[in-house]
Amino acid sequence: MLKGFTHLANWLTYDVLGFAEGSKAGDAVAFFLEDIPKMFFLLAVMIYIIGYVRAGVDAKKIRDFLSGRNRFVCYFLAAALGALTPFCSCSSIPLFLGFAAARIPIGITMAFLITSPTVNEAAVVMLGGSLGWGLTLLYVALGIGAGVIGGMFFDAIGADRFLDLPAVEEPKQCACSCKKSEPQQMSRHRFALNETRTILATIAPWVVVGIGLGAALHGFVPEGFISAHLGGGEWWSVPLAVVVGIPTYANVTSIVPVAAALIEKGLPVGTAFAFMLPAAAASVPEFIMLKKVMSFRLLAIFAVYLLVFFTLTGWILNFAY
Repeated sequence: MLKGFTHLANWLTYDVLGFAEGSKAGDAVAFFLEDIPKMFFLLAVMIYIIGYVRAGVDAKKIRDFLSGRNRFVCYFLAAALGALTPFCSCSSIPLFLGFAAARIPIGITMAFLITSPTVNEAAVVMLGGSLGWGLTLLYVALGIGAGVIGGMFFDAIGADRFLDLPAVEEPKQCACSCKKSEPQQMSRHRFALNETRTILATIAPWVVVGIGLGAALHGFVPEGFISAHLGGGEWWSVPLAVVVGIPTYANVTSIVPVAAALIEKGLPVGTAFAFMLPAAAASVPEFIMLKKVMSFRLLAIFAVYLLVFFTLTGWILNFAY
């Protein structure tokens, strides 16, 4: 079915708009017209499914469930929950605050928080559509693994002593009605449909901008330019990409197409991911929000852990691909 988007984009670009096949502008336009409907279709399907499932979940029940299980299992479940964090006002930070307020062990809350900004359904869908599902699944496994290992690490160092728990507030009921009490099928459908509309409307500009940048890289950056300057695979190229990506903060839906275009132009997979992950996950607003409940020392440890994870992920992906 996805091949239909390619045929449609080629027809619109070369037959309707009259661009010459093989031209730089034509390649860029075809790339843009193919990825726009494909990405929005994949995102709509995935967001609806996640919203439908999430409509039947009570946040307090999640916290109770996690606090009553084996610690290692809780790390994994919290990291998996982080990977499914939706794009809405009751996203990762408020839920993290709720975990902290419920006095769930710090390692479990950190496992959620580590995975949440680096792995989510939109990134998975867009990466799968752009780079293939094998690489995408490896990326998901590394992200969840980082959450589990991070949970163990933060429990081991007793990071709860760096939390200002009295300042934590329970997350308020958000406009998208995240707390549902055993909703009926139609109610869950309406919730998922509304969430799909809301989320797509919110991220649509980022998706368009990201795909536009990716299309420009695809069409106008000469073949071999990226590989000649950054594609040698030297060990230092990965931490350099991390450093460059830190100030390049962007929504994950805008940075994924850019990373895909860089890979297509010859940048090693791991180096591209080392740039993408901090750009999408090392959010200044996120750290400002976390300062409400974390000391500066814990924030610094958290930041260093993320940067180490980004670098190791880049090296592992470069080795694997």
